[in-house]
Amino acid sequence: MQLKTMPKKKPLSAGRAPLFLFLCQMISALDVPLDHGEKAKLLDDLVQPPTITQQSPKDYIIDPRENIVIQCEAKGKPPPSFSWTRNGTHFDIDKDPLVTMKPGSGTLVINIMSEGKAETYEGVYQCTARNERGAAVSNNIVVRPSRSPLWTKERLEPIILRSGQSLVLPCRPPIGLPPAIIFWMDNSFQRLPQSERVSQGLNGDLYFSNVLPEDTREDYICYARFNHTQTIQQKQPISLKVISAKSSKERPPTFLTPEGNESHKEELRGNVLSLECIAEGLPTPVIYWIKEDGTLPVNRTFYRNFKKTLQIIHVSEADSGNYQCIAKNALGAVHHTISVTVKAAPYWIVAPHNLVLSPGENGTLICRANGNPKPRISWLTNGVPVEIALDDPSRKIDGDTIMFSNVQESSSAVYQCNASNKYGYLLANAFVNVLAEPPRILTSANTLYQVIANRPALLDCAFFGSPMPTIEWFKGTKGSALHEDIYVLHDNGTLEIPVAQKDSTGTYTCVARNKLGMAKNEVHLEIKDPTRFIKQPEYAVVQRGSKVSFECKVKHDHTLIPTILWLKDNGELPNDERFSVDKDHLVVSDVKDEDGGTYTCAANTTLDSVSASAVLRVVAPTPTPAPIYDVPNPPFDLELTNQLDKSVQLTWTPGDDNNSPITKFIIEYEDAMHEAGLWRHQAEVSGTQTTAQLKLSPYVNYSFRVMAENSIGRSVPSEASEQYLTKAAEPDQNPTAVEGLGTEPDNLVITWKPLNGFQSNGPGLQYKVSWRQKDGDDEWTSVVVANVSKYIVSGTPTFVPYLIKVQALNDVGFAPEPAAVMGHSGEDLPMVAPGNVRVSVVNSTLAEAHWDPVPPKSVRGHLQGYRIYYWKAQSSSKRNRRHIEKKILTFQGSKTHGMLPGLQPYSHYVLNVRVVNGKGEGPASADRGFHTPEGVPSAPSSLKIVNPTLDSLTLEWDPPSHPNGILTEYILKYQPINSTHELGPLVDLKIPANKTRWTLKNLNFSTRYKFYFYAQTSVGSGSQITEEAITTVDEVRAVSPRIGNVTAAAAETYANISWEYEGPEHVKFYVEYGVAGSKEEWRKEIVNGSRSFFGLKGLMPGTAYKVRVGAEGDSGFVSSEDVFETGPAMASRQVDIATQGWFIGLMCAVALLILILLIVCFIRRNKGGKYPVKEKEDAHADPEIQPMKEDDGTFGEYSDAEDHKPLKKGSRTPSDRTVKKEDSDDSLVDYGEGVNGQFNEDGSFIGQYSGKKEKEPAEGNESSEAPSPVNAMNSFV
Repeated sequence: MQLKTMPKKKPLSAGRAPLFLFLCQMISALDVPLDHGEKAKLLDDLVQPPTITQQSPKDYIIDPRENIVIQCEAKGKPPPSFSWTRNGTHFDIDKDPLVTMKPGSGTLVINIMSEGKAETYEGVYQCTARNERGAAVSNNIVVRPSRSPLWTKERLEPIILRSGQSLVLPCRPPIGLPPAIIFWMDNSFQRLPQSERVSQGLNGDLYFSNVLPEDTREDYICYARFNHTQTIQQKQPISLKVISAKSSKERPPTFLTPEGNESHKEELRGNVLSLECIAEGLPTPVIYWIKEDGTLPVNRTFYRNFKKTLQIIHVSEADSGNYQCIAKNALGAVHHTISVTVKAAPYWIVAPHNLVLSPGENGTLICRANGNPKPRISWLTNGVPVEIALDDPSRKIDGDTIMFSNVQESSSAVYQCNASNKYGYLLANAFVNVLAEPPRILTSANTLYQVIANRPALLDCAFFGSPMPTIEWFKGTKGSALHEDIYVLHDNGTLEIPVAQKDSTGTYTCVARNKLGMAKNEVHLEIKDPTRFIKQPEYAVVQRGSKVSFECKVKHDHTLIPTILWLKDNGELPNDERFSVDKDHLVVSDVKDEDGGTYTCAANTTLDSVSASAVLRVVAPTPTPAPIYDVPNPPFDLELTNQLDKSVQLTWTPGDDNNSPITKFIIEYEDAMHEAGLWRHQAEVSGTQTTAQLKLSPYVNYSFRVMAENSIGRSVPSEASEQYLTKAAEPDQNPTAVEGLGTEPDNLVITWKPLNGFQSNGPGLQYKVSWRQKDGDDEWTSVVVANVSKYIVSGTPTFVPYLIKVQALNDVGFAPEPAAVMGHSGEDLPMVAPGNVRVSVVNSTLAEAHWDPVPPKSVRGHLQGYRIYYWKAQSSSKRNRRHIEKKILTFQGSKTHGMLPGLQPYSHYVLNVRVVNGKGEGPASADRGFHTPEGVPSAPSSLKIVNPTLDSLTLEWDPPSHPNGILTEYILKYQPINSTHELGPLVDLKIPANKTRWTLKNLNFSTRYKFYFYAQTSVGSGSQITEEAITTVDEVRAVSPRIGNVTAAAAETYANISWEYEGPEHVKFYVEYGVAGSKEEWRKEIVNGSRSFFGLKGLMPGTAYKVRVGAEGDSGFVSSEDVFETGPAMASRQVDIATQGWFIGLMCAVALLILILLIVCFIRRNKGGKYPVKEKEDAHADPEIQPMKEDDGTFGEYSDAEDHKPLKKGSRTPSDRTVKKEDSDDSLVDYGEGVNGQFNEDGSFIGQYSGKKEKEPAEGNESSEAPSPVNAMNSFV
């Protein structure tokens, strides 16, 4: 007799462990087991078609340095033979001495290590395993050797950039197989640090949002690692030099990758979707991601590379859509939209399974796959397309299904299903094996099963037969078939007793029958008493140096021999002679502090185990022991009596109260059948009671435990009582939350909250779902479903009310009749558009729309409201035609009118109306147009005061951005402001609407004026814009000194430095210079006289220098820095022009002419006439500075005193500090540092300006005194 014991733990899956794996296969496909073993030997005489069990991957990349092994393993009876094709033709391995096939296997071994090349054996291989019952084929195995090519040699020029510029270092790795892994390192093989500013893209390039001086290095190296061959290839180093600048112009973000505003990405289902956006800008931009019209999946979304890469794992078709990356810094933001399309290679919905049929039976092979695009299904039989295979009258093919009827032994074959689309294919083998076999019992006879009482018992009955046998179980020699509630019959033949009791002991017989015969087998079941504690260790507090004893007594089944094991803190006891263990006690002598902890007594038998723990607390010796106040010890000796169907009496013995009286007992229960391990509250009784009458529910496997409570707290729970299984009964309640709501126009989805196991009251919980139309005379339609929470009724009319009932039932009977609830079948889009749409204009920004309601039946769903789409078509003035996006307003319920706010005056609008239900919008009504009347205009876009003179000011402005009608005129009001900031009389002036410039004359000199300016339409006046300006005075005031426009014209070993100066005369200048990027001190050269140029000599060729110009004295000041680079070393010596005689003579002649001109101007000034302030400024200017005229921006010429022309290009910046691009290209005032041009020896300017910088306002403008003319002009800069 064979002995089998049930496992110690309770889970059902563990109890089924003795079943052999082939039984699981037999349930789904009735496969013939071919593995070795006692049971397989019983079926040695059965035949079975081949089955592929192991094969190489479809895309098989091999190492060219090792032998090629292409796997193909298969099982079958008789054992199959193997053959191969290569590139679609037969592969004769006997003709190639390097190719061998493993014995008893189809696996190929190609010996290329001795000779031969891997490239010779590239191709598409397919294995066929064949025996007398059919042929199975493998996938197409594409064999390719891995490749790790070298980088092509290239000459990489050094890169020189200014600080703040963006940069992309290209990698462009060689194309290998599989693709290489890219990373950037230096010459020391240290990875280059990456950040939000510097990062590697998905293509391997290294991106710099902006470069810094610390990025300078000569060893930016891109490496490509080919993992398959364990090789690393290296690109030539790239040299980068970053020249520091005193200040870098900040800029908003732009994308380095991807390009443009939109791009497209396609990915396959199940792959990782990687989207990348890398931006440049200063300061460094930050990247954000959103999905338009949706949210990013929470558990599948990851951000990589400092949020520049968005990854979504396990991508599916639902992830298709538009994803937007946003790059943002302090100066602005830029957006890029990536349109993602998720395609799918074929994947199984239902893969074909093996069929074992008996002669004359029917069967079906189903092969269903999905993909995007939809895959094409094709069938093969024994590796040959069914269209050209031998005809089988029992076979009928209908798309993805093959139906077999009245099969015979000749119908045995292996069928292949191929599902393919442009992205891949699936190939599955499934055989049809026609056998006629009487039943066979594969479980050993007279097996003995031993189970602990109140635990599940599983009795095996493994079987085989064709047709599929039916299984019955009997108890005893004359017993009837077991169909009672306490038994569960599994499809694989196993008999389950959910809660084995003492009376379950006995002999059980398994009988297997089919039309060809019968087989039976007997097994035996013994029920053993559980092991439990009579006395278990208790919490102890002992003094250091004393002795402590823990007691552990167990009661067990007399046929089982327990072993007792003591543990400390879940580990072995210390190896110390102070610890001694006898039969029932653990004794610790001479207790020390380290002996404190948790001690566990574990009792084990072959069928179960129990354990109990107690804590030992070690304290210092005390002279007088104090009483211990603690929570009670747990109750013990729990016993169940008076066991009835719906009640039981529980009795217990209280534990020690530990010097605090017990106030109450708390009783909890566990349902081992439905909620094992979960304890719930049952009842509470007073602390003087030791029994309780408990009410029970049907079909619950109860265990009880008791806790005691005193003023200190609650005890630990007692040991669980014995289990008690109540009888089953019909459910006493029905599901709740019953609803009916359609998801499609032709269905009704009925949902409910199912009952839990405790509420089921018995086995076989099901639900009776009933429905009928509310307004019809139809009878109730009912269906009984399994323990689910949803049922879908198809083919219903659209949006019809239904009455719905869901009633619970089990194997005993039905629950009470439930109340009916009302639901609706699915909605469809509304059919009719609202009619009679009309619009009444309320004012220039508000209109009211009216419409007639649609018929209720045309809504075809729950009316949610009406939705108005409206948009501006074009301006009525036809000067500003443009389209804007449509605006949407939704009005809830059955409203038939609504207000349209926020309209733009003097505009043409178009609207339509649609009805909305739960499914969506209905058709739109006919478009209805309307006009808004004129309104008041917005303020003029800008107002600037230019060309101030002694008695005039010129105003320039831009029209309002929103005229909101036809402008009729501009209103200008102005008034003077005196030195105490009091306002003078207000002057009104009307200006024609077609003007954008106006000159006010006859004003007071050196007077501040405040201007109020606004536009008018026929409706009224718009918002005003204000500005202040000052007329000039007839004397020159001191200006704040300033050095600007420092430029350098460099040669090989010298450079001419020139600059512009504004400020007092007789200033001594100096020039400081040094090597750019170095920390050495500045070198200083003194400039003779008040010249505005100087020559630096003795410079090193090909070197970058920094230079600045300063003024000596108490009010010393310096210019901003400039950077220049000397030319490369030349073979011939350059001539220093500053030392040539002709140059010195020319400069002396120029100086003499300037001196004569100054004398003439001085004589004219002393004649006493009034001259323009500008001439006085020019008369005092240093002749070597060559000032630019304030009036027309030219150099070195003086205008006639009466020629007061308007400002031309190059005039000072207007008062609002804005510069139009078309008006500022030649202005010197707009440029400070960063001039790329040069000066000739006489100081005249050549070249062009770059790096614009606004001129700083002069100090002192806030003085209460009348400002000087120069300061007044500067107040507008």
